[in-house]
Amino acid sequence: MSKTDVNASVATEPKTFAPTGGFVKENQKSLIFIGAAIVALIAVYIGYQKLYLAPRETEAANQMYVAQDYWAKKEWDKALKGDASYPGFEKIIDSYSNTKAANLAYYYAGTAYLNKGQYRKAIDNLTNYHGDDNMIGAEALGNIGDAYVELKEYDKAESYFKKAADKASNKFLTPFYLKKLGLVNEARKDSKAATENYQKIKTDYPTSAEAQNIDEYIARAEAKQ
Repeated sequence: MSKTDVNASVATEPKTFAPTGGFVKENQKSLIFIGAAIVALIAVYIGYQKLYLAPRETEAANQMYVAQDYWAKKEWDKALKGDASYPGFEKIIDSYSNTKAANLAYYYAGTAYLNKGQYRKAIDNLTNYHGDDNMIGAEALGNIGDAYVELKEYDKAESYFKKAADKASNKFLTPFYLKKLGLVNEARKDSKAATENYQKIKTDYPTSAEAQNIDEYIARAEAKQ
């Protein structure tokens, strides 16, 4: 191939990315535009947090304390519906969505519905609660398990009691939910799993309230195997 042919061949080859730094130079305007857009989005997000969400958080918390008081007194209807002066948890959820208060209201409302015997509504609300607190999180999961037990959906109850025991990760709630898990295992005729969960209470949480008569449960489950 002659020198002329080589030059012609090179001239017709597809254009590739330039060496390091070439891409940035060639696309500088686009990158500047993208960078400006990102900065603008961050500014909008910060403004949304400070100017919109923060005041709503404060307002929701100020509105919710009366419902919390009704809840503590086990006045479930007033806790859910509110009174003439203050909203209940249902209104807090509806009016203050995307706030921490509304998220917590899902837990309160779900527990209230559970105590009222409205198990599907309890599950709907409790599954909408999302929090980092291990205690409340475990209780929410355990309450879902309780609702499924009442509905006789033992496979789902089993799953949630296991999650509750794992989430709690403490000497008070974990054995409490392990015992409930064992009882559901028995309801599902899985005596081996029941024995294992009861034995775990005896071995890992010997000072817990659940451990005091756990030998009876272990013996019963082992007799069914």
